[in-house]
Formats: sequence, structure tokens, C-alpha cells
Amino acid sequence: MPDLRPLVLLHSNDMHGDFLAKVRDEKLVGGVSMLSGYVAKVREEEPTVLYAIAGDMLQGSLIDTEYRGVSTMEIMNRIGPDVACVGNHEVDYGLPHLLFLEKFARFPILAANLYLKGESKRLLPASRLLEIDGLKVLFIGILTESVLDSLRQDRVISTLVDVKDAAAEVGRICNAYRTTDVDLTVLLTHIGFENDLALARLLDSAWGVDLIIGGHSHTILAEPARENGILVVQAGTGTEQVGRFDLVIDKDANRVESFRWSLVPIDPAHCPRDAALDAVLGAYESEVDEKYGRTVTHLSRRLTHPTRLEETELGDLFADACAEMLAVDVMLLGSGSIRKKELGPTVTLGDLLALFPYPETVHQVRLTGAQLRRAFATWMHPDRNTTSFEHYQVNRGVEAVYDDGARALVSLRVGGEPVRDDALYKVALPGFHFSGMDRFLGLGSDEVLANGEAKLVSTSQQDIVEEYLSTHHNLKATVEGRLRRILAPG
Repeated sequence: MPDLRPLVLLHSNDMHGDFLAKVRDEKLVGGVSMLSGYVAKVREEEPTVLYAIAGDMLQGSLIDTEYRGVSTMEIMNRIGPDVACVGNHEVDYGLPHLLFLEKFARFPILAANLYLKGESKRLLPASRLLEIDGLKVLFIGILTESVLDSLRQDRVISTLVDVKDAAAEVGRICNAYRTTDVDLTVLLTHIGFENDLALARLLDSAWGVDLIIGGHSHTILAEPARENGILVVQAGTGTEQVGRFDLVIDKDANRVESFRWSLVPIDPAHCPRDAALDAVLGAYESEVDEKYGRTVTHLSRRLTHPTRLEETELGDLFADACAEMLAVDVMLLGSGSIRKKELGPTVTLGDLLALFPYPETVHQVRLTGAQLRRAFATWMHPDRNTTSFEHYQVNRGVEAVYDDGARALVSLRVGGEPVRDDALYKVALPGFHFSGMDRFLGLGSDEVLANGEAKLVSTSQQDIVEEYLSTHHNLKATVEGRLRRILAPG
């Protein structure tokens, strides 16, 4: 008879400081108190349980921002994950601070491919072999350079370039454990769902990878994908649900004999509260509320930002604010810098900073009409129409039409007039995007600077928006068709 062992593997990703429960359809959902209660409940009910987090624990809440992730690590320590991997937002407060937070965590944070250049020395543990009730489970943390753009300018740090390099790294680590009787091998990744599938296709079956638990693209699945014999999952974003594998492991064959997977809703029907964690959250909340509770403005109604891939009400409002305050022709506001889906009608400073948390610099460049067309054609290309790439919100007077079927930008207007290829336009964009114009906009810095010197026009786009909102009240915004797509047939 085969030696069959049960294992419950819980998993989260892209929690983004989503600490507090909220009301959805007149029901309380999410929050780390009920999440912690659920994890504790499963650990009491089941003999063998592991809980893993696939990156981006940080950023997205005012509590996280105010305490620079220390609050998040204290909260995570109380929930008690067994293992996590690095996500791109783990480096938002700088790499040295990430290394401090890693020491603060009571659980391993993995990254197989964060290196000191020239030294081949990893900055964080690559893997962790966990032994639980006779089972040996190997976790490997993987991310690729495409999701670590904030480190691209760092001359000391390097990451693996693409999924092909990441697959080779996985192979080296798995081969190093060949003499260990590993029962289950799990990749914790933060590279996006499509890249997870691509990575799975590149893995040699002899390496024994069983599962990929991913993050970054905030993907919700009805059931696990299976690629090259490997199960691939994500659990959306935030704390409104947690992924759950009920696995049966064949210890003799070192493989998954059977499994059930589900997304478990974090709500009172499934999850008791964690009273001790509630007390910790209450202390953080009261300190933050006292500092950030003042009202900045009142909007005419609640405005929304349901997706970063399309024009949104909040995107229009913030891009208009920046364009007006900076007196530019085009404001390219990073769509992903708006971190929540709604704001208002009353807006406190805390509300604004939680939704728009990045105090990024803003730079002004001059682009020819031809360069501006190329920039829009680059980031609006349908191959980039996923959350793995950068997208933008634009100000009033800018109208772009992209034909997905023809894969071409068919129209671009600025100030209500068609763009002229030989004209120069003042364009503002955040510092992160300014430093990566080649990747994000298809423009080389040399050709852009040939049009004139770039200017630092603000040390904080956050300050621009706050000042604008504080001096304008009962603002409204509607989606106007500034960014339009002609969808491909079928």
C-alpha cells in the first residue's frame, strides 16, 4: 500500500496592507483579523497545515505606509505564515529596508534571484525545506526583472532577466536537493499568471516541481491551471479570500496523489476573529486616524478606479489636476499608482494617501509628435494590455484611439487637435517612468533629451494632487473616451 499523507496548503498573494474588514453587499468581508482566525481554525482542525504568501505583503494601506512596512511584519508575524516570497512592492521603501524587514519577520522570505552584481551572492534565502509530520516540502521563491523595475537603476543589485533564466535557477536548486527525499516542491512566484504558465512550460519534469503559487497579476481562478503537469494558482488580491489546497501526497512516489482547491471567502461564516490582532490593529488605527483624519475635500459623489487597464474617473481627475498645476500638454499618470478602487465623497488625508501612496517625483520632457505617437502605440499595444505592464491615465484634451485588430494607433489628439509629427509637446511623467522610458514608452533617453533638457517639476505627485483637491471642492469626473480601443473581431 502506498504511504499517503494529507496536507492542507493555504496561500495568499498581493495582500497590499489590506488589514481592515470592509462591507460588501451588506456583509463584512476580508481583513487580517478574520484571515488570522481562519488560518488558526484550519491549524486546529487539520493535522498538517502550511500557509504561504506569494509576495506583495506591503504597500496599499496608510498603516503600512506610515510605519514603512514594520506594522505589516508585526501583523504577519501574528498570523504566522510558514514562508513567503518577495514581491515587487517589498522594495518600495528601498532594498536596505527590505533586508531590515526580512530580519524582523519570524518566517522565511525567499528570493532565489536577487543578487549582488559580480559576486553571485544572494541577498535573501533562495529556498526553504520545511518538514512537517513526516512530509518534506521544498519552497523556492522566484521573481523576474520585469517586476522589479524599481531596482533596475541600481548598479549593485541584479535579478534574473526572464522566465528562461528563472527556470534554470529552479533547476539548479532542485538538483541540489536530489539526495533529499522531497515529497512536494512548490514555487512561490511573483511574476504574473501568464509568466507562471510560461515558466511551468520550461521546467524539466525531472526537477519534481508540483505547484506554482503565484502573484502580481491579481488573478482570480475558478480552478487551478495545469501546465506541463504542474498546478498553477493565484488568490486574487487583498484579504477577501484565501486559497486552499487539500492535498494527498504519495510519500513513496514523492508526488501529489490527489487534490481539491478552492478560494475560501474571508467572512464571519467561515472565519472567527483574532481578538489579539484586533487590539494591535486598533492601536495602529487610532494613531493613524489622529494624524490623517482631517478632511481634504468633498467630491460631488464617489469616484471609481475599477481597473488600471482603462480610463477611469479617478484617473481622469488626478491626471487633470497634475496637467493643470504643471501647465503641460500631456500628463502620463501611472495608472497603477492609484491603489484602490474608489474615493469619496468625503476625502480625508488618510483616504487620499492610502489610495495614492507614492510621493514620486514628476519630470517634464519635450516630445515630438512622432515620438508621442510611438509612446502611445507602445503602451497601448494589445500584448501589453495586462497588469504585468505599465498603463497610463491622461488629461483632458488628450484622445488616443488604438485598433487592436490592426495593432496600430489610428488617432492621437492633444489639446483637441491632431498631433503633428514635427511639433514639440510638453509631457510630464513620474520619475519611475521617466527613468524607464525605453521600457515603458519605447523611447530612448538620448533621443528625448535631444529635444531639450528634462526638468524636475515636482518632488511629489502626491503633493500636487493633495493641493489641487484641497482648493477645489465638489469635483466630479466621468469617463470621456480619452483612451479608446477598437476591439479585434471575435
